[in-house]
Amino acid sequence: MSSPRASEPTTHQTKLSIGLRLVGAGHPCLIVAEVAQAHDGSLGAAHAYVDAVHRAGADAVKFQIHIAAAESTPGEPFRAKFSRQDANRYDYWKRMEFTEEEWRGLADHCREAGLLFLSSPFSFEAADLLDRIGTPAFKVGSGETSNLPLVERLAGTGKPVLLSSGMSSWQELDAAVACVRGARAPLAVYQCSSAYPCPPERLGLNLLAETRLRYGCPVGLSDHSGTPFASLAAVTLGANLLEVHVVFSRECFGPDTPASVTTAELAEMVRGVRFIENALVHPVDRDAAALDTAELRLIFGKSLVAARDLPGGHRLSREDIALKKPGTGIPAARLAETIGRRLLRAVTRDDLLHESDLE
Repeated sequence: MSSPRASEPTTHQTKLSIGLRLVGAGHPCLIVAEVAQAHDGSLGAAHAYVDAVHRAGADAVKFQIHIAAAESTPGEPFRAKFSRQDANRYDYWKRMEFTEEEWRGLADHCREAGLLFLSSPFSFEAADLLDRIGTPAFKVGSGETSNLPLVERLAGTGKPVLLSSGMSSWQELDAAVACVRGARAPLAVYQCSSAYPCPPERLGLNLLAETRLRYGCPVGLSDHSGTPFASLAAVTLGANLLEVHVVFSRECFGPDTPASVTTAELAEMVRGVRFIENALVHPVDRDAAALDTAELRLIFGKSLVAARDLPGGHRLSREDIALKKPGTGIPAARLAETIGRRLLRAVTRDDLLHESDLE
């Protein structure tokens, strides 16, 4: 199924609330730092990431809740073998598990820091756990968007559902969107490319506008480029949400490190996003801006000056005139109309010419 033509816009909910935060047209872009499994199963590291994301200025921390026995079979293979201590993905997911109370502690830590606590569930059990500890919204990872029973369960809570599109065709994404809207839950859709790291030619920034037109909802970019650049481009194109993986350092262990920004880069990215947003909401009038530079024009502008000593009564030729700063004499733009006029007084080299000097 192709996306709708511009003449056939779809109108739906263009804004939603995640906790107390409004997301959508006219509101600042929601910046989500995706920790995922960067904590490597350490609760202390997970809490340290909350503090680091808070210092970087992002709006939300996102984790992933994996319950191995609920989502995986013991023989699940690695997408890419990276771990010396885990025999398979099942063992890895098992090692990533926290208890419900530990997740509740992380959610409380986020709220105390003024951050939204978000997570992607990968099973009904994980979804129910998240609902119990009070997540303000559910993020559906790219691999789960076609899992309509899970999407239906999440939408049935009435909380916002943030769909990622990295593994979905338009038809599959349409079905997930219809599922969320059938439950009357608020919706946002992320453009996402499931490549780790994602090269620029696969970012699909063009799909931000197509997704907004197709679904009439807030849209975002879930980025795996491992750079701040894609997010800065996306906010310029009107993204309402940004999600980037974060690590403390590129030397950190884990499968997502190559597709992540460091916490230091996250801070710079946040600064860049807010800088761009401020620019976008302050359009500049060309003529008014020119008036604001009147004093600078006098300093940096060029005037007509005598190229050599000239007597009074001399008729000016092109060779008699040079163009030099400052701009307090006859403007350089009037060169053509000044050639052929007579001097009313003698001038010396580098004298600025004024209208009162000419016949």
